[in-house]
Amino acid sequence: MSRVLDELLGLLKLEPIEENLFRGASQDLGFRQLFGGQVLGQSLSAASQTVEEKRTVHSLHGYFLRPGDAGLPVVYTVDRVRDGGSFTTRRVVAIQKGQPIFTLMASFQGEEPGFTHQATMPDVPPPESLPTDLELLGRHAGRMSERHREKFLSAKPIEMRPVTYVDPFEPKAEPPVKHVWFRADGAMPDEPQVHRYVLAYASDFNLLGTALQPHAQTFLQPGFQMASLDHALWFHGDLKVNDWLLYTMESPWAGNARGLARGHVFTRDGRLVASVAQEGLLRQRTDAR
Repeated sequence: MSRVLDELLGLLKLEPIEENLFRGASQDLGFRQLFGGQVLGQSLSAASQTVEEKRTVHSLHGYFLRPGDAGLPVVYTVDRVRDGGSFTTRRVVAIQKGQPIFTLMASFQGEEPGFTHQATMPDVPPPESLPTDLELLGRHAGRMSERHREKFLSAKPIEMRPVTYVDPFEPKAEPPVKHVWFRADGAMPDEPQVHRYVLAYASDFNLLGTALQPHAQTFLQPGFQMASLDHALWFHGDLKVNDWLLYTMESPWAGNARGLARGHVFTRDGRLVASVAQEGLLRQRTDAR
């Protein structure tokens, strides 16, 4: 296991403080505020630790309420809403400085037979034929601030290989469609819930940026403000995040300073294992801030 992946797994493990109460450390990824995927993954971890092992998460819905502080830990409170005959429901509130910054509802279910069908994975080049996002960003190292070079070009727990590349400093208008191969950069424990925590964490990368592609914008453009507003994730089956997964994303709409993006996550052999939807703030600021 790589050091940075080990740090991520430690971040998602959480410290139990009291019954239904957990604390998680934070990491600074170089954004203006706490990375949403961290709070998402930690909230799912908190909820899962109060659910019997034979039931795994099948869906979650979260709202980002306030910007988080990457320099402070996060406290998670879990409300055991319902333990039913087939489904278990949990509500989680993430707190910093005495204020809720994120709220999550998650539903868990055991294995059960039923009808099956799925979407088809798009035909894209294999990950081995593509450079990593760090290699692509490294071409622009001279145009980055020292802080951005330190944060964006250092080793990451999730290896990502974009199928198509968008220059973050000189983007061109493109259709709102994106495909990215990704995997955990190292060995993972054989615990299904942990793989789901990491997928929840990784699902916040790249998604909202898809809504910017038709407008030739990226999060690195001066004066641009981008933030997740809500996030939904559905798990469709077993997955291993240390195997290559294809994240296919598209944005059907943007307007009123918001953008909507949707995604599917496929295994390398074409099995659909998760679906994602997110709405976020997309604001071009004109003031000094």
